[in-house]
Formats: sequence, structure tokens, C-alpha cells
Amino acid sequence: MTEATKGVWAVVLACVVWGVSSLYYKMLSHVVPIEVLAHRTFWSFVFFACVLLVQRRFSALTQVFRSLKSLGIVSFASLMIATNWFCFIYAIQVGRATEASFGYFVFPLVAVSFGVVLFQERLTLGQKVAIGLAVLAVLTLGLGQGVMPWIPLVLSMSFGIYSAVKKGLDLGPVVSVTAEVAVLLPISLSVLAFMNLSGTSNVHGDPLTFGLLMLSGPLTGMPLILFSYATKRVNLATIGILQYINPSLQFLCALLIFQEPFGAWYAIAFPMIWIALVIYSFASLRRR
Repeated sequence: MTEATKGVWAVVLACVVWGVSSLYYKMLSHVVPIEVLAHRTFWSFVFFACVLLVQRRFSALTQVFRSLKSLGIVSFASLMIATNWFCFIYAIQVGRATEASFGYFVFPLVAVSFGVVLFQERLTLGQKVAIGLAVLAVLTLGLGQGVMPWIPLVLSMSFGIYSAVKKGLDLGPVVSVTAEVAVLLPISLSVLAFMNLSGTSNVHGDPLTFGLLMLSGPLTGMPLILFSYATKRVNLATIGILQYINPSLQFLCALLIFQEPFGAWYAIAFPMIWIALVIYSFASLRRR
């Protein structure tokens, strides 16, 4: 098996884990989202810290705290990723996984838009058409529901901002994410301590739930490591297309397993975003 083929399988596996992660968070519906987020932050830090210790790279974290600029970037990135994680957990728990999948379908086009605004990247006509269709799809869904679809917008915008901010960090993905969860660690520990001391925790005395929450560390970390492995072996155009596996699986989970309603406005908005992604992918491949 060639290195490129290994890279493709790595990104496919990472996207499959991300795509079916909604099943995992659905099993934790009896735990409030803020407590799930606090556990995810803590166990992610434990997982990534262990990885860096095994790789003898833990000292690389000191690079983050050497300047106020890098610390500021990491702190802002951690705020964005925490917002993204919380919104996703909340959406799954309250039966709005369809909207969450819509947000991750929109994200690639949001990322391209940020590239234009922040980094003066140029778009082809096809890419402009794709972004226009995505905007129209979001507006259609908003008009149909009578309110702007805030879950897709928060998910796509927070992850888009997070991706843009990360461009300012000259760190590997494992080191940077470890730094991000390290910044969030005092907050997560405070939340967990408060909920346990106040008796509001849904985890205390439930070893099965506690075991599930411990899995949030590897569930967060392993796909990232696989994705990092793939980016060094597979061209970005291929990775970009394969990433659609993630929201596609989220959508199928919402529709077939959670059996969420799929109304007429969804039936209009989703095909629009799918067409936009096809146009965008074709235009990007042609440009490359």
C-alpha cells in the first residue's frame, strides 16, 4: 500500500469517526451539554498530553506561552472551538442533528469566504456561484422556519473563524490543540467541581456514564491525529472532497437513526447546498 493510499484511508477513517460521533453524544443526552463539554475538554487534554509525552514533545507547549501574541491567538482559538463543541453537543441532545449536519456542509464555503476577506484569496466564477448558492440555502431555511437557523450558522462560523485564526500559529495540530484545551482546562475543572459539589452533576455515582465521558478524549484526539497524518500524504483537493463524508454521515444519522423530521424547507435548502458543494469541488479541482 502506497503512502498516498494510507493517507486516503486515514482521512476517510477520521471523517467516519466525526460523522458518527453524533451517536456517541446522543448516548449522553442525560448529561447537560456544559458538563459534557467540561469532560471533553479535560479528557482531551489528558489524551493529547499523553501523546506529547510519548513523542517527547511536551516541552513544545512552552512555545505557546512565550509571547502574548501566541497566547492570545490560542486563547481566541480555544474560545471558538469550545463554542463549536458546545453547539454541536447541544444540537444532538435536543434533536437538531439535521441542522448540525447542515452547518458542516456550509463550513467549507464559509472557510473560502474567510479566505477572500482575510487573506485576499481570489475565487473563480464557479466558486463565487457556489458561495452565492450557500447563502441562498441558509436564507431559504431561515425564511421557511421563520427564524434564522442559528445552529448551522454558529457551527460553520465558529469553525471557520477557528480555522482562520489557526493560520497565525506555527505549531503542529497536536501541540496547538493541546494548548487550546490547556487554556480551557481551569474553566472545565471549575465547572466539574461546582456541579459535583452542588449535586447537580448527572455523572456522580454512574460508572457507565463516567466511562463514556472518558472516551471523549480519544474520540476527539484520534481523528485529529489521523487527519494530520493524511495531510502530509494526500493533496488538499482530495482531502477537501473526502471531508464531505463527515456531514453526510451526520445527516444520515439524523434522518435514519434519530428519525428527525425532514420538512419541505429542508428538502429545498439541502439540495441547494449539495449543488453548491458540487460546483465548488469541480471549480477547485479544475483550478488545481
